[in-house]
Amino acid sequence: MNLANKLTVIRIFLVPIFLIFIAVQGIPYGTFIATFIFILASLTDKLDGYIARSRNQITNFGKFMDPLADKLLVTSALISLVELQMVPSWAAIVIIAREFAVSGLRTIAASEGKVIAASWWGKIKTVIQIIAIVLLLLQFNITTSSYLTNLVESSSVWNWFFMNVPSWMLNISVVITLISGWDYFRKNKHTIDMNK
Repeated sequence: MNLANKLTVIRIFLVPIFLIFIAVQGIPYGTFIATFIFILASLTDKLDGYIARSRNQITNFGKFMDPLADKLLVTSALISLVELQMVPSWAAIVIIAREFAVSGLRTIAASEGKVIAASWWGKIKTVIQIIAIVLLLLQFNITTSSYLTNLVESSSVWNWFFMNVPSWMLNISVVITLISGWDYFRKNKHTIDMNK
């Protein structure tokens, strides 16, 4: 297994660790640690892609597992943020439903010996989703820490930023998610043949 694929596997293993820190109450600084783990896992996504391309280590395993790792990370974070009342359930359902639909498309393609790699829209979607989730996690940490709340409220710019930008980014990510899902099905409609 090459380095890029190892980083993808590490990202998958970071998902349950993230969930433990964000979901289990009573862990000191649990949500702060969860936020750090999410950021770390997100960085491995960019790093494994760069390594795979620069070292010519692009594999079918990577093409399949890298998007799956992204989906596990984003889905676990979204469900956690719904539980924390930071994300409306409808937004999480739209994003997760798209991920299931595209995964189904990939499964059909794989049964025919084809691999559907991440598209440009898919990569943009992942970046925007991750930015939105990081901002929402930071917003949650700020609102649950009196010290950070006072610090942010003392700056009108930062206060405005964390009051508005995280929800804007979430809404943008929903729109991009829908566009990228449509793009996948448009480009791969030949994969779905109702007569087969």
